[in-house]
Amino acid sequence: MIYPVVKYGQKVLETRAAPVTEFDGDLEKLVADMFETMYAANGVGLAAPQIGISKRLCVIDVASGEKPEAKLVLANPVILQTEGKEVLDEGCLSLPEFRAGTPRPKRVTVRAQDLHGEEFTLTGEGLLARAFCHETDHLNGVLFIQHLSMLKRDSIKRRVRKLVKAGEW
Repeated sequence: MIYPVVKYGQKVLETRAAPVTEFDGDLEKLVADMFETMYAANGVGLAAPQIGISKRLCVIDVASGEKPEAKLVLANPVILQTEGKEVLDEGCLSLPEFRAGTPRPKRVTVRAQDLHGEEFTLTGEGLLARAFCHETDHLNGVLFIQHLSMLKRDSIKRRVRKLVKAGEW
């Protein structure tokens, strides 16, 4: 099932998500739906709050479905370590049409649980490191625009308000 992606301005995107405690068939179905939703929206990551579900769960596939082994499920992720810094263009499915140079670490180590509740640690570089940070931010109620300068952030917020007023958001 493809869920509608929640857009910026909805409370669920600004709220810290609840931990995943049940690792069962319902979670498997939700994860499958999240991957389907992410691929339909041409994303490389999707956090449960982006589909209106306040759970500490995200899916990531920086290979966009090309390599099955690249599909990652992270329940209750915690960033353990970061290294370096780079500013690259970043966007968000909850802020469609908006992209901005966003500072992120070059290398990130994350600890999470898989679909069955088994804990694992993984280190990613480049786009994967960026995805770890971006999706974990969503689970903490943080959007990528909060990493931008106040001027750039306010500009995006003004443009969104205009879209909302015009009924286009």
